[in-house]
Amino acid sequence: MFVVCSDLEGIFTPEIWINVAEITGIAELRLTTRDISDYNVLMKKRLAILGEHNLKLADIQAVIAGMEPLEGALEFLNWLRTIAPLIIVSDTYVEFADPLLEKLGRPTLFCNTLSVNGNGSISGFNLRQQDGKKKVAMALKSLNYEVIAVGDSYNDITMLQAADYAILYRPPDNVKAEYNQFPTAYNYTELKAHLLLTMKKGEKND
Repeated sequence: MFVVCSDLEGIFTPEIWINVAEITGIAELRLTTRDISDYNVLMKKRLAILGEHNLKLADIQAVIAGMEPLEGALEFLNWLRTIAPLIIVSDTYVEFADPLLEKLGRPTLFCNTLSVNGNGSISGFNLRQQDGKKKVAMALKSLNYEVIAVGDSYNDITMLQAADYAILYRPPDNVKAEYNQFPTAYNYTELKAHLLLTMKKGEKND
């Protein structure tokens, strides 16, 4: 049986931190895992920037509340759920994700949590596990699922490598160049075709 593990931001929603950067005018917050491969380094940098500018959790949540899924994302998810279970595996946070999940029909999400001070400022981040995306793929494989992983950034690569099958979706040129062994899709029509072809190949191998 197949199960699809997919990233969230850049696949089904815009990048949250890029939207925060645009609303606040803080250019440094545009950096994502497409730019910095070490997620811990990236998040520490983000939290330092929030502290410098006195931005609270509520400020970020206000930006997220005004965001919409990428065009066609909900329709794609509704189609995907007719052919395979889906787990979204993201490095985002419970405190961020809820408004976007509501607009995507409440898919299953595995993600992390934030530590928040009494004044509403974000004091830290709590990863469910180190390299959690890879471990989700490995755990599902241990349950005898065939895992198809979909991602776009450096922090998705170990999940893609651990999966039985992997697809890059709209990756930046630097990620595509470094990991050109993975097939690539640039829109939902292409992603559908890759998923159907992958499942057909998997069924033949069985």
